[in-house]
Amino acid sequence: MAKGKNTTVFFCQNCGHESPKWLGQCPGCRQWNTFVEEKVTAGSQGKSNGGADREKNKPAALSEISLEEEDRISTHMQELDRVLGGGLVRGSLTLVGGDPGIGKSTLLLQVCRNLSEDKRQVLYVSGEESLKQIKIRANRIGEFGACLKLLCETSLETIEETIRHTKPDVVVIDSIQTMYHESISSAPGSVSQVREATSVFLQLAKGLNTAIFIVGHVTKEGTVAGPRVLEHMVDTVLYFEGDRYAAYRILRGVKNRFGSTNEIGVFEMASSGLKEVFNPSEFMLSGKPEEASGSVVVCSLEGTRPMLIEIQALVCHSNFGIPRRQTIGTDFNRVNLLIAVLEKRLGLSLGNCDAYVNIAGGIRIQEPATDLGIAMAIVSSFKNKVIDSKMIVVGEVGLSGEVRGVSMVQARVQEAKKLGFTLCVIPSVCMDSVKEIKGIRIIGVKNVREAIDLL
Repeated sequence: MAKGKNTTVFFCQNCGHESPKWLGQCPGCRQWNTFVEEKVTAGSQGKSNGGADREKNKPAALSEISLEEEDRISTHMQELDRVLGGGLVRGSLTLVGGDPGIGKSTLLLQVCRNLSEDKRQVLYVSGEESLKQIKIRANRIGEFGACLKLLCETSLETIEETIRHTKPDVVVIDSIQTMYHESISSAPGSVSQVREATSVFLQLAKGLNTAIFIVGHVTKEGTVAGPRVLEHMVDTVLYFEGDRYAAYRILRGVKNRFGSTNEIGVFEMASSGLKEVFNPSEFMLSGKPEEASGSVVVCSLEGTRPMLIEIQALVCHSNFGIPRRQTIGTDFNRVNLLIAVLEKRLGLSLGNCDAYVNIAGGIRIQEPATDLGIAMAIVSSFKNKVIDSKMIVVGEVGLSGEVRGVSMVQARVQEAKKLGFTLCVIPSVCMDSVKEIKGIRIIGVKNVREAIDLL
């Protein structure tokens, strides 16, 4: 569609679909009421300076391409390197999203400090803070090397010229919503500006073989603000999660072209910045109550890392006609399903009771292997019976009340043994795959009733 000067077009905020008129439903992503009006100047779309770099590109045989250790850059933060898949890949574009004040800028500033100490050229571009504000935050973290350069700028043309001139190894853009292109008349943060800025940084990353981090604000739904095409264009999408008022932070990869998306990194916010938590199990179990009903420890698997987590349940008689159900850190519908299984298969009258389930430590768990632990915590609170504090529970529960198998049981048992647990309840079908470990007793259960009898 040919655009005249200051042509008014409509963009879908979810997928970036363009339309000459407003539509109730986007034909691209089928979402309702996502179109916004923007003014676009002629020739503003797809304008970039990557032509010179493209002419030098020639087809290469796959067998001629060599992979060396230098193709990945270590950030000297083991938790971040794990989520990235072994380190930062040269020429990659990484999007880091998270709530305001969660620690995105602090994390990336610490990465810049580590890389500058390795004598790597790093450029930190801020569109939200002045140089003095960044200096104040940097003083809390520590000393910085001369290889780190700061630039406070929001003009996309100026930033692109600076990157091409200095050719740094790593670039941090904080944030993508503050960047603007002068040839696009819409405001910074709009669909047109965000899409154009991301396109320019993508070409710079691939053309100059520079690793680029871009920070993205999130909406109230928890997704990165702007068009969904933003997440499709980048190589890696990382989400920084956690309560801004709590000490812990969790870095989770939701997209990674160079590694697994199941790994997580755990950090603790301190006065001197973010500290890595190398033993999340011990961190999550700190402060666990003794001799309290409704509390059980489960072992969840995040990627290749087993984590011991405390599940708390509180069941009490309801004073209203409709009992209340509430969950924190786990799926609400899954808990309702487990309550229905306990009522049907064990004959427990939970229909007139309020039920509250909480994953202690604030982490969010979706793995089905925690089903048996949730069920036992609910029954423990309902019957007011204390579960052995040295016992962990692993297993998925089906609608018939059977306990189904889970993966990597051996690694879960070893993690429990490392933290001093002496009893492990697992599905019976997994007993053959577990080797005997001294100091810990392993019990296999076929259904929920057998597990509850252990109380």
